[in-house]
Amino acid sequence: MMRQLAIRLLTFCLGLMAIHAQEVPGLEYYLPSGMEYNAEIPTPESVVGHQVGEWHITHDKLVQYMQTLAVVSDRIEIEDRGNTFEDRPLILLKITAPENHNRLEAIRRQHVALTEAGAESLDLDNMPVVVYQGFSVHGNEPSGSNASLAYAYYLAAAQGPEIEDMLRNTVILLDPSFNPDGLQRFAYWANTNRSMNLNPDENEREYHEVWPGGRTNHYWFDINRDWLPVQLPESRARIETFHDWKPNILTDHHEMGTNSTFFFQPGEPSRVHPLTPVRNQELTAEIGTYHIRALNRIGSLYYSEEDYDDYYYGKGSTFPDVNGSIGILFEQASSRGHVQESDNGLLTFPFTIRNQFTTALSTIEAARNMRTKLLDYQRDFYSGMREENNRGGYVFGDSKDGARARHLAEILRRHRIEVRPIRGQQTIGGKTYTEGHGYVVPLQQQNPQLIRAMFETRTAFRDSLFYDVSAWTFPLSFNLDYSQVNSLPESGEPITDLPPLGGGVDSRSEYAYLFEWHEYYTPKLLNTILNKGLRAKVAREPFTLDGRKYDYGTILVPARNQSMDPGAIYDLLRNAASGSGISVYAANTGHTVGIDLGSREFEALKPQKVAILVGDGIRSYDAGEIWHLFDTRYQMKLTKIDTDYLGRADLSSYTDIIIPSSWGSGAIGEGAAKALKEWVREGGTLIGYRNVANWFNSQEFMKLNFRKDSTLQAKNLRFDQRDEFFGAQVTGGAIFEARLDRSHPVSWGYKNNRLPLFRNTNIYLDPEKNSFDNPIRYTDNPLLSGYISEENAALISGSVPFKVNRMGQGRVILFTDNTNFRAFWYGTNKLLMNAIFFGHIM
Repeated sequence: MMRQLAIRLLTFCLGLMAIHAQEVPGLEYYLPSGMEYNAEIPTPESVVGHQVGEWHITHDKLVQYMQTLAVVSDRIEIEDRGNTFEDRPLILLKITAPENHNRLEAIRRQHVALTEAGAESLDLDNMPVVVYQGFSVHGNEPSGSNASLAYAYYLAAAQGPEIEDMLRNTVILLDPSFNPDGLQRFAYWANTNRSMNLNPDENEREYHEVWPGGRTNHYWFDINRDWLPVQLPESRARIETFHDWKPNILTDHHEMGTNSTFFFQPGEPSRVHPLTPVRNQELTAEIGTYHIRALNRIGSLYYSEEDYDDYYYGKGSTFPDVNGSIGILFEQASSRGHVQESDNGLLTFPFTIRNQFTTALSTIEAARNMRTKLLDYQRDFYSGMREENNRGGYVFGDSKDGARARHLAEILRRHRIEVRPIRGQQTIGGKTYTEGHGYVVPLQQQNPQLIRAMFETRTAFRDSLFYDVSAWTFPLSFNLDYSQVNSLPESGEPITDLPPLGGGVDSRSEYAYLFEWHEYYTPKLLNTILNKGLRAKVAREPFTLDGRKYDYGTILVPARNQSMDPGAIYDLLRNAASGSGISVYAANTGHTVGIDLGSREFEALKPQKVAILVGDGIRSYDAGEIWHLFDTRYQMKLTKIDTDYLGRADLSSYTDIIIPSSWGSGAIGEGAAKALKEWVREGGTLIGYRNVANWFNSQEFMKLNFRKDSTLQAKNLRFDQRDEFFGAQVTGGAIFEARLDRSHPVSWGYKNNRLPLFRNTNIYLDPEKNSFDNPIRYTDNPLLSGYISEENAALISGSVPFKVNRMGQGRVILFTDNTNFRAFWYGTNKLLMNAIFFGHIM
């Protein structure tokens, strides 16, 4: 026993010596041996003040070094592509031979010409290959961005025929930090908790970030899921770069669990999107042979064709695959700090950086050696689509809401997809599309595959496991009418710049103003009105005035007996409605067909003061989506209350409190739960999402009957198939159809009685006995797009995703689905706004 203890102690001491020995490795630890380097190129240490891997690089120092290289090296140009939410620059390095810089724009235009008609005549012999290399889209996966320091130095300083030949034949677009805000947040954490004597104990605080961690951007989005929706500034910068250059290879450097090794694509062969060409995966595998040789040379363990998929086109490593490029995911086991114990021995931060650096080099080696193959593949990808029968296209819009349709058109334009405005009013497939509210997307254009990827519905799959969502159909996520057509309807010229939304007041009134609740930005307008101290009411019933029909949820603003005179009210409404797509109409009489404007069926509204719970136990993605919605779209103040001090907070001034989905039932303590109950009884509206349903039920905020499958059993399956068995029951993200009772306040502002809902939970609730208490209910066969198991399909049929319970003077409201998913589910944002403004009526 003593001998074993002595051996373990000796091993531990040797481990500490190894840590000390590797604590400050020199630049030579990363760089290939046997090369000469230009002494006039400054090393990272000489600029940022420490060796690569000694400390976690902060974003400001990373930018400082890249800017320094751009000044001293004739191989590098730097581009500032805008700023993050926290005003950090989104820089891009363009790296190639000096002689190529003299004609870089000509190279870019010639390269893009490969994707256009007439590409067959282009000579590939002297055409450079284009490689876009991006690092650390997740801020707390920092080995990529730290590797970019050594990598940029190598590209600027290395000398000799080999690298000079590579640079002549390659344009490298180097993005050293896909996620500046997240990288800065994590670097602060890791550095402030770093000990001088590095401690690999997994319980050390350094390896356990505080909420929300550094993975996400400012609003807590996973921006690696935003390549297709492009809702965030970081995504918009890189998408513009991608379409400007049409790179042949795009690499995306990530990290995974500490006990893993190193992964590179291809991923699981059965989990490739059907629109991705077979040749794409063949080329990915061939590039992989270069990573194999490079990692073998330095003795690093690795794997491929496992775990990760190539399905969701909104990820950085998969988006290129539907654009004639090769996307490659790298996943490095993470030290999550400076050194950690792992199943593979002590995992040091420099070691993780070296693997990322090594595969960055093997990527450009592959690009150089496979140059003509990659250029040929890109040309064939686009010419093949031009030869296909791409007749017809898609029509989409909403006759009651121009904003949602416009925002979808905006996404398409960011992807350089041709969009045309529909002319006049046309009925197609039983749906009415109107000019200014409807658009046409022809398939006969450069990349019809990308259009199909955004518009198609798919419910049959080769594999039942998904690394991410299985559906993202854009017109459904925007809740738009849409039709696939074989012949295009009459439309205008292709849109180059989308016009402003318009909106305003038709005329001044001395009596009242009315606007319907259908337009996307009506909550913003109502919030402005109420916070200016004006009285407003909402109509419980439809009515007609001056020949115009007004739907459920129409807002009434009296012109008299207000804190402003009629002229000031007119000016306020005109300015607030302008540019939001909202039409406000003057009413000069209170007499209507239906409920009169003085009817009791008009309910008084009041300003809303909203809070959201954040902090330990709360799912940061869900909280961030709501914060972003309030802050950037509706310009509504939202108070973030941390679960840590919820029990001590004075809640009396809040009208609404939102609880996003949580990681477990322990996020809110018993004392805080009691305080929330009392607050609801006094008139507050408590809104919970997703698995908050379990907490509501256990804490008796509402009584819920959950549907469960008690018959699920594995039969004739081997032990090594158990993960697939349970994984097949995961609803990772699919789209389902629900029926709406349009008279219920939660449904106001929706013109159709069907609504597509995004769902990524297996929480299924029985409906209430009274039909009017089930304003949103899934249809009998609700799957519209995506994957769901047979067992869960039976459970969801006829279930309800929405519940409301009266408690004292207040309300408890539950949504089992995420109505704000990843900022591009515009179609269901209004459900939350209805709960906020009209919850007291429910």
